[in-house]
This record gives sequence, structure tokens and C-alpha cells, in this order.
Amino acid sequence: MKKINTPLTKADAVSLTSGERVLLSGIIYTARDAAHKRLVELVEQKKPLPFPIEGSVIYYVGPTPASPGRVIGSSGPTTSYRMDAYSPTLLDLGQLGMIGKGDRSPEVIRSMIKNKAVYFAAIGGAAALISKHILSAEIVAYEDLGAEAIRKLEIKDMPVVVAIDSRGKSIYDAGPKEYLKSLINLGGF
Repeated sequence: MKKINTPLTKADAVSLTSGERVLLSGIIYTARDAAHKRLVELVEQKKPLPFPIEGSVIYYVGPTPASPGRVIGSSGPTTSYRMDAYSPTLLDLGQLGMIGKGDRSPEVIRSMIKNKAVYFAAIGGAAALISKHILSAEIVAYEDLGAEAIRKLEIKDMPVVVAIDSRGKSIYDAGPKEYLKSLINLGGF
């Protein structure tokens, strides 16, 4: 398992391959669709973003409130396609990583290839486990969005899988093909 620190570099992103397991550490930012919409509006208005975008990793999550003694509540990934309309704009500005669940649109994948970015999948259904890898959390923008506010998270060894690498190779394409190939090899078809 590879260990990677944020902010990402293009060399980091290019070194990763689809299906590879990664332990991610450093600073990441949370944002879902409402926050993404506001970020892109800032870009269109030529205003600064509320966090440094260069090499950033955005986690698509709306965490639950923290229970006593905890930094954050359950923090499982949300479905990524809801950010697809906004992701190319942020990738063009220097964002290099995204964390979520589910496949991405061809437009996002083309932008990832162009910008040498990577998309990680976090384990859905393991929200409480993921929250144990978050050392600190603070709201940096859009507090009015509640759980969907942009947060700065400090993480340590957060387990993710490279879902789509910087060359566009996707576990969502390769996985079913490998499964069918294994069935054929077993004489199933």
C-alpha cells in the first residue's frame, strides 16, 4: 500500500494506477454540490477561492455532527457525479485529487487526463471508520450550508483506492471486464 501526502504533486498523481490502494495523509477539503456551485461562481467572478486550490484534494462528504470527544462525526463519501459539472473548472485551476464514490463522466475523465489528476474512491458504508483518520476539522467557508460547508480536514492514513488514474484508466471499466474474464477462465461462459 502506497502512502501519499497532500497537497498532491503531478508526480504523485501520475505515479498512481487504477486499483492501487493508498493511505492518504495531510490536509484535504470537503465540498459537495452546493459548495462546488459557489466555488465555480467565485471563479467566474474572478474572486479568490476560500482555500488553496493548487494540488488540493477535495473529499465529497457531508459529515454528521461530532459526538462528544470526537473531531467529526461519520464521514462517508457521497456520490461523485453530482460534482461533475463543476470538477473540470477546479481541475483546470490546479486541483489534483478528488475523493468520493461512483464513476465520473467522460468530461471529468478527459479533464483529469489533461490536468494529470486522480480520483480516489473511499469505502462507502465505513463512515465511522473513515472519521477515525480525521485528526482535525474546521469550517473554512459556507457555514450556512451546514453539513455541506467547506471544511479543512487534517487526515492521517485515510484508506482510499485509486478509482480513476491520471491516464483515465478506471476500476469502473476494468473491474467488470476482469470479472467476466475470470468467469470465462473458470468455464462459466
